[in-house]
Amino acid sequence: MKTKILISGNEAMGEAAIRAGCKFYAGYPITPQNELTAYMASELPKRGGIFIQSESELAAISMVYGASASGVRTMTSSSSPGISLKQEGISYISGAQLPSVAINVMRAGPGLGNIWPAQSDYFQATKGGGHGDYHLIVLAPWSVQESFDLTQLAFELADRYRVMSMILSDGILGQMMEPLEFDDEVAPSGLVEKPWALTGASGRKPNIVKSLSIKYGDVEKHNIMLQKNYSRIMAKEQRFEESSLEGARVVVVAYGSMARIAQAAVANLRKQGKRVGLFRPISLWPFPAKELARISTKIKKFLVVEMSYGQMVEDVRLSVNRKALVDFYGRSGGGVPTQKQVEREILKTLSSVNRKP
Repeated sequence: MKTKILISGNEAMGEAAIRAGCKFYAGYPITPQNELTAYMASELPKRGGIFIQSESELAAISMVYGASASGVRTMTSSSSPGISLKQEGISYISGAQLPSVAINVMRAGPGLGNIWPAQSDYFQATKGGGHGDYHLIVLAPWSVQESFDLTQLAFELADRYRVMSMILSDGILGQMMEPLEFDDEVAPSGLVEKPWALTGASGRKPNIVKSLSIKYGDVEKHNIMLQKNYSRIMAKEQRFEESSLEGARVVVVAYGSMARIAQAAVANLRKQGKRVGLFRPISLWPFPAKELARISTKIKKFLVVEMSYGQMVEDVRLSVNRKALVDFYGRSGGGVPTQKQVEREILKTLSSVNRKP
């Protein structure tokens, strides 16, 4: 049996986490993600989990470290400046290979900024916002349904690869309400044995969870092992969606809520006979570079549209590797491009392609 309900993106991610088997949540309130924290406070204890509203973001991420080390599925959530405060702990979690999930419902910045949506945390999420050579798996939903589905997937991937997974949402996706459909009775999927976990040493040798190595050369060996794991993730977990690419001369690249606006613009221009398409990265790390590289042999030009002043566009340019030209249009600080503005930018890019012999 399936259930269909009307729910916000923030609450959908909370419900998904509980259904994925999350047993511990620690977080600190910050808009525009407070509905997620409130949902976990209300629902998680009723369903066999532990909720803690910590005294700070630093405390919350440290609690996630400890809970994950015990082998249970764990999660934290925040918005942009709160995620910044968690970066040291995220680096420690990555160094200790502790599977966990973090959700960032992005707001405008830098600094405290305001509670309006933005996509200016892309670098922080995909390039490693803390110290050291590490990566998070970063997934970017564009609907309430996908916020639910990708949150569940985030727990599976975190356990599979022993990494932190991050959902990169924003103030639009977190606050808006849409229908959500899910199975009534489904056991958490992707559960794996965790022989490394700190579950008590009765009958076995003690386990040690750490990110500190004093002996010369040990950290380098550990880093080499981490990089091999990241290479496996890059090879297997690139996710994307394409639409209207047949016959396209210009392809718009956008993610998250910005991709919904871009999709409407592309659909309207297609009705007018314009040869445009849409490429939507779903995994921001690993970035779907292989597919972009493939279609760049056929596409004359790309237009990257972001609620930032140019972040994902760098990964697009690296992916196409000069095989195609890449234009950019962005707004940030709470400025959300409208469909008409995006259409205007697409037409500019299309016009420059059509002028060439």
